[in-house]
Amino acid sequence: MAGLTQSLCTSFKSELMQGLHNFAASGGNTFKIALFVGSPSGTYGSATTNYSNMGSDETSGTGYTAGGATLTNSGVSTGGVTAYTSFSNVTWTSSTISASGALIYNSTNSGKAVAVCSFGSTISTSNQTFNVTFPSNDQNNAIIRLT
Repeated sequence: MAGLTQSLCTSFKSELMQGLHNFAASGGNTFKIALFVGSPSGTYGSATTNYSNMGSDETSGTGYTAGGATLTNSGVSTGGVTAYTSFSNVTWTSSTISASGALIYNSTNSGKAVAVCSFGSTISTSNQTFNVTFPSNDQNNAIIRLT
């Protein structure tokens, strides 16, 4: 069944153990966020391995460029037994697009997938700002948490 399941990608977890992702705020890898169309034909979640998997399921429209937007990384922090990181919110201004979720990926490292995010429904804009708001950057809420 086609659709999005919010998840850290299994390949990402393995690649972390191999030292392939650097989340340092200064000097780390470049991470991007690409948006999925309102009704993707493919299935995306923990098995997603690369940005190239999106294919025609990446959204398009006014104000959106294929590949998505570059994310600003907060760096890595710890709290209790949890290591975590997040990103600054991202916007596409004056956009006319529809999206049901997003893929966070490492553009420095050949488009390796990090996480699939589901918005829970399709969000559309018509010459408006499309916002992706990340959760609080703390041990309980950050978009990427390892415990």
